[in-house]
Amino acid sequence: MTPLEPLPEPKLLQLFEVLYQCRSVTRAAEQLGQSQPTLSIWLARLREQLNDPLFVRTPGGMAPTPRADQLIGPCREVLESLRRLSDWAPQFMPATAQRRFRLCVSDASHITLLPSILNHLRSHAPGIRLEAARIDGNTESALESGEADLAIGLVPGLGAGMYQQVLFEQDWVCLSSAQHPRLGDGMSVARYRAEGHVQISAGTGQKLLETGLARAGIERKTMLELPGFLGLGMIVGTTDLVATLPRHIGQTLADMHGLRLHDCPFAVERFTVKQHWHARYHQDAGNRWIRGVIRELFQQPPA
Repeated sequence: MTPLEPLPEPKLLQLFEVLYQCRSVTRAAEQLGQSQPTLSIWLARLREQLNDPLFVRTPGGMAPTPRADQLIGPCREVLESLRRLSDWAPQFMPATAQRRFRLCVSDASHITLLPSILNHLRSHAPGIRLEAARIDGNTESALESGEADLAIGLVPGLGAGMYQQVLFEQDWVCLSSAQHPRLGDGMSVARYRAEGHVQISAGTGQKLLETGLARAGIERKTMLELPGFLGLGMIVGTTDLVATLPRHIGQTLADMHGLRLHDCPFAVERFTVKQHWHARYHQDAGNRWIRGVIRELFQQPPA
């Protein structure tokens, strides 16, 4: 196999173009920000590669050879192509784009985040389609492979190669019916122990709640265990059961169903909701756009 001939480097082509125009090594060095000895080395290398003197000294300056006159046109075309390449950046036009974005989110986010995202897309990017996936052990590989675009929530254990951006912090609240017969004066630790509870088993934040309960020495009277938040608002609103959950989903359900929020009567560690994406897609125009939408909709200023 015949080895490939080495091609002139872009900096050598730039030297050729500038020297052809100004006919002076001194002025070429000034324009290119290089020393004259450096340009002499570059010119010698270019002469060797093109097998021609290219420029000869005359009383009027560095005169181009006939070979240089032939090459200046193609040289400028190559440089212009390289300049367009360096200036080019893929554009994402949300108003006309046809694309699917897959978001790994918590069960609560189906209620708290997705409606706002969808309303924004319907108004500004009608050709965009969303898919929701769970946050689980496959989330990291899905982000790396491009199967998923973003993960939004509390996503522990992500490895290297991931970017993250803080959106908002979450504390914990208790949710009850507005007509609850025993909670008119609020929620105390004693009342919390005495009431029946709905326990949500899904969500990465539930481990924080279980840790808080253990530290406070509280064992809940769990009357119902649910895998997610679907139906929780209706159940709490029509029974005397209580649920303990992050504030964002608690406030959303309270607004939807006319429920009552109570401060959690014991300490539970707060957590931060972030959006995560893989470094492979950090500069992807579409990924950058959807991250900007999420940031615009949900990011809260630091306290």
